[in-house]
Amino acid sequence: MSILLRGGTLVRSLDPPRVEEGDLLVVDGHLSEASAPEHVSSLDCGGCLVLPGNVCAHTHSYSALARGMPFDLPAPGSFLEILQRVWWRLDRALDLESIRASALVAAHEALRSGTTTLIDHHASPNAIDGSLDVIAEAFEEAGIRSVLCYETSDRDGQPRAREGIDENRRFLQRAAEGRWPLSRGLVGAHASFTLSASTLDALVGLAAETGRGIHVHVAEDAADQADAVARHGQRVVERLDGAGALAQEALLAHAVHIEPAEAELIAAARATVAHNPRSNMNNGVGRTPLAWLGGHVALGTDGIGADMFEESRIAHFRRREEDLHASPSASLTMLAHGAALAGRSFGEPLLGQLRPGAPADLVVLDYDAPTPTGPDELAGHWIFGLSSAQVRHVIVAGEPVLRDGRPTRLDERELALEARRSARRLWERLGAIGPHPFTPSRLLSGAGAG
Repeated sequence: MSILLRGGTLVRSLDPPRVEEGDLLVVDGHLSEASAPEHVSSLDCGGCLVLPGNVCAHTHSYSALARGMPFDLPAPGSFLEILQRVWWRLDRALDLESIRASALVAAHEALRSGTTTLIDHHASPNAIDGSLDVIAEAFEEAGIRSVLCYETSDRDGQPRAREGIDENRRFLQRAAEGRWPLSRGLVGAHASFTLSASTLDALVGLAAETGRGIHVHVAEDAADQADAVARHGQRVVERLDGAGALAQEALLAHAVHIEPAEAELIAAARATVAHNPRSNMNNGVGRTPLAWLGGHVALGTDGIGADMFEESRIAHFRRREEDLHASPSASLTMLAHGAALAGRSFGEPLLGQLRPGAPADLVVLDYDAPTPTGPDELAGHWIFGLSSAQVRHVIVAGEPVLRDGRPTRLDERELALEARRSARRLWERLGAIGPHPFTPSRLLSGAGAG
């Protein structure tokens, strides 16, 4: 398939910013510098901004059906209680049908907001086997690129932990065989405070065996650090480093409660931290120390949708509260870093750029800027002007998956109806599930929750 995007303002790269006027030719899933053939299909991009597709570097697509979810327990008073009373109840209520519905909703909403890749962290302790296949197939159906893993944890007992490891292994093997052209995998782990030494060692072994990185929550709350010190005499990043989990392909979500020495370990390993400002604010866990982490940071949502324009904006304003010298360009750097991370998973080093040879993952915004949009001005437009409401077209791997704001692969009405049916069934199951009994002390005694 060949497509010519005519007459747009092209954002060739985010970091460093590169902007120019011109046409863009898509040939067989990649961008080409060849001359457009006669009678080629075209999109008029006059008055539009053409961007590389956004990458969400950390999300939980299973939360897509949680919007408006009933809650009749005492309100959580801590981060651990949020997990026990909300998310660890929801993930135990999931079955393969609700996992699929959640994935389709998450993919559809991501594409509508100009996000073309989701790096997803999944958990469904009562439906582990085949769960990643279901997500991959739903994402492929929608036409979105993804990097998936299963969130292995000892919180539901060691048998479930072993199932989680097996699910990661099986999915990574099938993805490597090319079963899903738009999906790849990482090795998933929940967080240090729900991982026994044997489970962490097994995950590190699987990462080494497959050449994939570990995707894990790191010091999202102070409880994670307190557990690491109590059980191992080390802080979380030190524990991961000692176990061999830190590597260039490792993806560390949050990293809120780390110290400078831990940031140095992350930098030395060239690992990536996924910064999730809206989630951190919503859970009241604190602020990721971005100043210590330098350029080793990507941007995620932790399951609060996949609108990276909105997440960029919140990240900037949150940082400005701390430092009035903070530049809006930092958000572009984080987005570019996330794209580079996803690109390595696909063997596509130019993912996130609009250069010849890059995969044709791109977004067309209806944004006829009222002021100049050169490289020096791009960050200001990104934070103060751009919006997911302006998304007109989205192309993934050379295929238009959103035209004039409408999906080309999904029936929006049917998707909404089926999602609501799935949500009602999911919420009914959830009502029969009490708060999760796991606390960090359970691992101190060698016991799980299952």
